[in-house]
Formats: sequence, structure tokens, C-alpha cells
Amino acid sequence: MRAAITGNILTPHGWRHGQIGFDTHIAAITGDAVDPAANGDHYILPGFIDLHVHGGGGKDVMEGGDAVATIAAVHACHGTTSLLATTMTAPPEDIRLALAAIGRAAAARGPGQARVLGAHLEGPYINPGKLGAQPAYARAATLADVRALEALAPLKLITVAPEIDGHLALIRELADAGMRVQLGHTAGAYEDGKAALEHGAHGFTHLFNAMTGLHHREPGMVGAALAHAQYAEVIPDLLHVHPGAIRTALRCIPKLYCVTDSTAATGMPDGQYMLGRQVVMKCMGGVRLPDGTLAGSALTMDQALRNLVGIGLTLADASARVSTYAADYLDLPDRGRLATGAWADLVVLDRDLQLKAVYLEGERL
Repeated sequence: MRAAITGNILTPHGWRHGQIGFDTHIAAITGDAVDPAANGDHYILPGFIDLHVHGGGGKDVMEGGDAVATIAAVHACHGTTSLLATTMTAPPEDIRLALAAIGRAAAARGPGQARVLGAHLEGPYINPGKLGAQPAYARAATLADVRALEALAPLKLITVAPEIDGHLALIRELADAGMRVQLGHTAGAYEDGKAALEHGAHGFTHLFNAMTGLHHREPGMVGAALAHAQYAEVIPDLLHVHPGAIRTALRCIPKLYCVTDSTAATGMPDGQYMLGRQVVMKCMGGVRLPDGTLAGSALTMDQALRNLVGIGLTLADASARVSTYAADYLDLPDRGRLATGAWADLVVLDRDLQLKAVYLEGERL
């Protein structure tokens, strides 16, 4: 056993005050049940899992090359122990370049880097009328297209607009092939969302953003998510989604989980950065296109956790939404939880929820 740390440990069966021993995997957890509010020791939580990461440290996933390694290291410093490097709508050659780099990063984790689980293909299979901050390279998908991209990197998530001709059948094909399909950047109606879920879609990309909203006579894609979804991602930077809307989603979607949708501006000072082929500006805590459209974020997952607690969630509930539920969504029973046999992905936080230590598969950052 290479390491052991003590504190208030959040396990799948509740809080314990005791010791967790590990090397690359968790070997043992000992201790007694505890109310952490009554115990002044620090918190030990599962490492964060972020399924929507475009950049960080001045680097953008679409650059290819060694950008993904830099991004994985930046996010690890904020407690993210696993992530999906996320592409965006772009010309085919740009997407292939990015995926090739993601594939190399996914094959081996570098020292001090979050584990790159694979790719989240956020574009180009989206509605050109709901681009958000995506550039105008949207196109319809075919299974052959997706298979060709899958040869470059593990495609763990694919964002699709279900109302595009041919996409409903494609969702069934992708689901049958074992891929997770999310609905996003969509002008689809409630009925399109419900039909897509029935065809095998599993979640929704940055819920509320770049999709048709909820109206009592036209429930829209948001209505389909609130009425039927088990999973959806949300950006809790408190800019993309009002706290009241987050709380609405929490009441409706059992395993609502959090993502950063982070850009190259994450971890960097205010200024100009690249998001794919577009220039974005970081200022006043947000990241925007020149016209003011929100363009991803500068959020980190440790701040996401603090934001969730700040709007009223318990620490245990907030922890599940920045780690466990994302692991469940990708069918990863050995990540996102502190249990014997799971990967030793841990974060240690003080009583103010500030990071004190991060362990990446047992390696202390």
C-alpha cells in the first residue's frame, strides 16, 4: 500500500471518518460513520469527472498536437481526474486533426495529467440554426462518417440534433453500437426529443443552452429533458443557467451532472483566446464571442462544486454531480466513487471547499 490519508471520507454508503489506503486503486477504507458537519477534519471526495472540456491554459482541443496534454494538466490542478476532450463544429480536416491528438492522449496518461477517457464530439452534427458559439460548419451525419472518426479516437459522447433528416435513425445505430448520444444545439420540438430518447439517446448537452426552451404550450427540447431524461449535463458557472433553472432541473432529472464547457481561457487572465477557428474574449468571469454570445466558459470543476453548494446542495449531492453521475453515465463503475477496487482518484478539500491535494490514479499532484 503506497499511501494512506485520513479525514471525512465520502463513500457510496455515506460519510466515514477514518483512513483510505491506496496505490493506483483503493485498497481499503476504514473508519466509523460520521456527520462531517460535526467533525472539523478535511473532506476526501472522489476526483471530479468532466465530460465537456474544450480547453485550458491557453490551449484549445482543436489545435491538435500536444494541446490536450496541457489541457489535462490544467484541469488536474483543479481536481479533475478524468475528462472527455471535446471537439466542435469545424471543417472535416480540423476535426480529424483534433481527434488524432485526442486518441494519442487517451492511449496513455502523462504525469500530472487528468485521464483523457476519449472524445466528446460536440459537432458538426448539429442544427445550423442553433449554433450557439459554434462556427457555421454544421452538417448531417452518417454512420460511415462516425465510424471513420471513431478510428482516430474513442468517441464516448456524440452531440446530435435529432430533428435533422436521417438523425433519428442514426441515433438508433449509434446507440446499438454502444455510443452515448446526447441531444444538443437543436431547434427540435418536445416530440423530437422524446422520439430521440426512445431511439436510444441518453442525455442532453449543456441543458437549457442552444436548444428550444420550455413554454407551457410548446415544451420544446428543454421540456423533453425535464419530462423524460435520466441524465443531462449542465454548466453551473451561474452565467449559462440561472440557479433557479438549475434547481428546477435537479427536481426533474435524477442524475443531472455538471460540466465546465471550458475553453482555452480557463486558468488564464482576461484577454483573447481561440475556440476552434473563432476568437473569444474572457472578461468578467465569462467567455464570449465579439457579439456577446456566451462561448463556453472559464469554469473549473472545483468552482463548480462550490457553486452547487452555494445554491443549496449538500456536499454529498454536489459531489455526485461532479463525479459519480458522469461515471455512471459512461458505465465506469471503477471511477467517480471512493470504494475498494476503484481507481484512486481523490480530492482533499478544506472546510471552505478549497483544494488541498489531488490524487490521479494514486499519483499525488
